[in-house]
Amino acid sequence: MDENVAGALCYIVGLVTGIVFLVIQPYNQNRTIRFHAFQSIFFHVAWIIFWFGLHIILTTLGFGLLGALFGLLSMLISLLIGFGGFLLWLYLMWRAYNNNPLVLPIIGPIAQQQAAKM
Repeated sequence: MDENVAGALCYIVGLVTGIVFLVIQPYNQNRTIRFHAFQSIFFHVAWIIFWFGLHIILTTLGFGLLGALFGLLSMLISLLIGFGGFLLWLYLMWRAYNNNPLVLPIIGPIAQQQAAKM
């Protein structure tokens, strides 16, 4: 499998494919594929934590006098943020497939450091 295809596939199922490409040889020896695998894992873990935190905050703020109105607003905010995360996920795969990796802020440099370790 080509490096660009393997890099894009690292993102397809997030944690699962990231871990798979870190375990399977010869992909775990390729620094670029390792970077995409680590960034995929870190991105999806961060997304899950962010998503749970967002829903806890929105649910907590949704109680009170304007609960129904805020519930509708929080649903809209949640949908917009979810769609943004989905677009970022697609963009990461597209950039990996085109051999032009996107290094995300904060987690990208950590992924680069982990990919450099062998």
